[in-house]
Parts: sequence; C-alpha cells; structure tokens
Amino acid sequence: MSGNEGKANIGIVGLAVMGSNLARNLASREGNTVAIFNRSYEKTEALVAEHPEAGFLPAKTYEEFAASLARPRTAIIMVQAGRPTDAVIDELVKVFEPGDIIIDGGNALFTDTIRREKAVRETGINFVGAGISGGEEGALNGPSIMPGGSAEAWETMGPILKSIAAVADGEPCVTHVGTDGAGHFVKMIHNGIEYADMQLIAEAYDLLRRVGGFTPAEIADIFAEWNTGELESYLIEITAEVLRQVDASTGKPLVDVILDQAGAKGTGAWTVQSALDLGVPVSGIAEAVFARSLSSAPAQRSAAQSLPASTETWSVDDRDAFVEDVRRALYASKIIAYSQGFDAIVAGAAEYNWDIKKGEIAKIWRAGCIIRAQFLNRITEAYADDPELVALVTAPYFADAVGSALPSWRRIVAGAALAGIPTPAFASSLSYYDGLR
Repeated sequence: MSGNEGKANIGIVGLAVMGSNLARNLASREGNTVAIFNRSYEKTEALVAEHPEAGFLPAKTYEEFAASLARPRTAIIMVQAGRPTDAVIDELVKVFEPGDIIIDGGNALFTDTIRREKAVRETGINFVGAGISGGEEGALNGPSIMPGGSAEAWETMGPILKSIAAVADGEPCVTHVGTDGAGHFVKMIHNGIEYADMQLIAEAYDLLRRVGGFTPAEIADIFAEWNTGELESYLIEITAEVLRQVDASTGKPLVDVILDQAGAKGTGAWTVQSALDLGVPVSGIAEAVFARSLSSAPAQRSAAQSLPASTETWSVDDRDAFVEDVRRALYASKIIAYSQGFDAIVAGAAEYNWDIKKGEIAKIWRAGCIIRAQFLNRITEAYADDPELVALVTAPYFADAVGSALPSWRRIVAGAALAGIPTPAFASSLSYYDGLR
C-alpha cells in the first residue's frame, strides 16, 4: 500500500503494565510493527530502551502517533476506565480519519462503550470495545480477547488480535462477539463468573479447614488432585499453589497472615446490576460480590462475634467421603454460576440486539483468561448440540453432572447451615437450582 511503508500496523496508547505487555506481545509476532504513545514520554522512552528487540515506533504527540500508523490506522487504548478513556478518544478522533479504528482494551462499562461507539461512528471512525482477559501475564503471552464493534473493523483488527491471542486446541481465543458494547458486556460477565468461581473455591477451602480439619498444605494437595479431573482450571491450580506458601517471617501458612478483606474493582457489581436490569437471577455471582463486601466490614464483623450461634457440631467420620462431597458441591455450584452467566449473556444479546454465539464465547475462554477451565469445552458442545438451549444447566451433560452431585451438595449445604458455617454461594446456587426445578 503506497504511503504505508515503514509504518506500524498497530498502535498502543497507555504504557502501564497491561499496555506495555500488550505492546511487547504484538511486537513479538511476525508481521506486526507497533507504534507506542504515553502521556508522559518518559514511559515511552523507557519501554523502547528496555526492549530494543521490539522495534517500537515511539511518538511524542498524538499527531506523530497517527502519522506513524499505516491506514486504516488501528490503535488500542490501554488507560484507566472512565474519564481518562474519554480524553484519549477525543485526542485520537482529532488525528484519525474515516475508516480508522480505535479499540478500547480497558475494563469499560459496556453502556459507556455503546455511548462512545455511537458518538465516534458519526466521525466515520470505527470504535471498538474489546474485553481483554488474562491479566499482565495474558497481555504478554496471549490473552483471551472479546472485541465488539463493526464487521468492517473486525476485518482489519481480526488478524492482528488473532496474532496475539492465547491458543486452545489450535484455535486463537478471540472472536467477533457482536456490535458496539457486546465485547465489554461479555468481558463483564466473564469477570462476574470469576467472582463466583473464587467465592466457591473459598467456601470449599473453609469447609475442608473448619470441618475436615485439614491443614492448608493438605488442602493444597486436595486441590491439586481436583485439578486432574473435571474441576481442572486455572483458579483451582493457583489456589493449590497459594495454599502451599509459607510466610517467611512467622513460619505460618501464608493464607493465615494475609488480611481477610477482599476488595472489588467493579466488574462483579456491574454484572449483578446489569442482571437485575435484565431480570436475570445471577444469585451465585451476587453472593460472591456481597461476601467481598462483608469481608470489607471489619468493624461489623468484630461487633458481631458476640451474636448467638446455636450451632450443632459437625463431626466427620470418613474424611475421604467428606472431601468428595465438597468437590461435588463445588462442581455443581460452578455449573450454576456459568449457567446464570450465560443466561445474562442471552438476555443482554436480546436487549441490545447483539448476535452473540454462546459456543464461541465458551471456546475463547478456554485459554488466556482467568476462568479458563477444562469444562468450557462441554459448554461449547452443549450450544453446538442445541443453539437454542434455554438454560445451560438443562443440557444433558450438565443435568447429569448436577444430578449425580445433588446428594453431596445437599449434605454440604445442610451441614454448613447447622454448624453455622457460611456458604452463601453454595447455598444460593442450590436454592436457585431447586427454584428453577
């Protein structure tokens, strides 16, 4: 293409850790030349100096940045959600031309993405909201990517995003999710499911520790064993690793010296708020968000320690059977979390007129993202067998899995209630299942 020689085919704006890692990932793939821009030029200079092998094209101004990009220009914004994102979009719109593409790779609220896409479209420039999952490691080595935007934008950005995405069974973990805010909507739901997944794992740990009497190191072995079967997933794998860590200064298990208060970045709450607006029960995700809120109220928790409990002692005679009960309750509750998450995706697609292919979403979550798990293949298969599946939990594989887990699930939830051990996600997932049934 004339006039494009020596220019970059992709640009990155915002060089904090995620942006820097994404830029390095892009530069490491054959065929990509990467232009980079950061508000403070020192960060740009530092990245160029640290990684001369990347062949970055640094820019001091937005004008320079635009001039260094081949047309149609494609730039990924990796800055803080909210006003900082709007400010960068405004600057890029001034220097870009019709047909160019602006991709927001941050964790934006999908309704903001819908608003931005509509405004930018009037200039003839394509605006794309893309969910990028996998954290810092994913950005560098291969994330799961969920882009929205127009079909025209996908033609140009598709090959670029495929070049850096994680790969599962030979397929890049990226698909064109749908128009305007669809990509950020699906990323939000991904994060909501992640909240539920983490809460369920925490509840399983708590039961194994309090009731089973296992040490953190023993629970690490249990989780590692679970990771060889149907629960195989990134979150189970790293939980086993975390539980093996010992605090150097005290010699205690690290999990016992970490502050027991979990914050939240917003996407979990957004999932619950959006589901409420759409009329979709996502009780497992909601309880996970509320559990974090409760953990972050130490004054209330301290004052409540004197409240009456009236509990029964839960004694375990067969520890192996108890461990298996917890494992099955965890798996059944996890199925419900994903089923509720996909219900929200279906409802969002209907409300905002997105053509979201559920099986494709499960496919691109198989690698690169935080909730990557073996059983996502089962979700893809379920939607392939029945694209109009009314609820994931009703698919034969999942219905059978939950059915075989039910006696264990009921024993765990009932036992926890009698013993005064909170299992909000286990219990609400079971209640949802019974309500649905």
